[in-house]
Amino acid sequence: MAGTVTADAVEPRPERSTAVLLRDVRPEDLDEFFLHQQDEQANLMSAFAPRNPRDRGVFDYHWAHLLGDEDTIVRTIEHEGRAVGALVCTQQDGVGELSFWTAQDYWGLGLTTAAVDRFLEEHTARPLRAHVPEDNVGSVKVLSRRGFETVGEEKVFSNARAEVITELVMELPAAD
Repeated sequence: MAGTVTADAVEPRPERSTAVLLRDVRPEDLDEFFLHQQDEQANLMSAFAPRNPRDRGVFDYHWAHLLGDEDTIVRTIEHEGRAVGALVCTQQDGVGELSFWTAQDYWGLGLTTAAVDRFLEEHTARPLRAHVPEDNVGSVKVLSRRGFETVGEEKVFSNARAEVITELVMELPAAD
């Protein structure tokens, strides 16, 4: 029957997992990251997409800058041999600024949480900050459960949403 979807045609959703590897970015990862950037729903959730996510030249320029900055930590989030996301920590006024992106097919599986946990184990400099759209509940949960506290709010323009949004400034404080 036309239009019928059989059980064989549906790919099973991956199981929840903490089996992630944080590793250096390989050239082939950039192709995967570029594909991730084409996901309109993910761009709206993150709110921080380039004006034209399909412009490979802008993408390559941005990633060359990240990978070429000796003060920036850039890691691929790998799961079962596949690059499923990226984690980046830049320096802003001497304080680490954490950001991460996970492909939508892997949302809700615990992979981002596991990647952030591994990063925090390996990189102990504090304080550490993150800027997150206030309505990005998943990212806010990941950070809050790791001890990040909301220390401020900023109004910023989101290219992906074409509007001003409220961004939470979250911080993992230095140990007392």
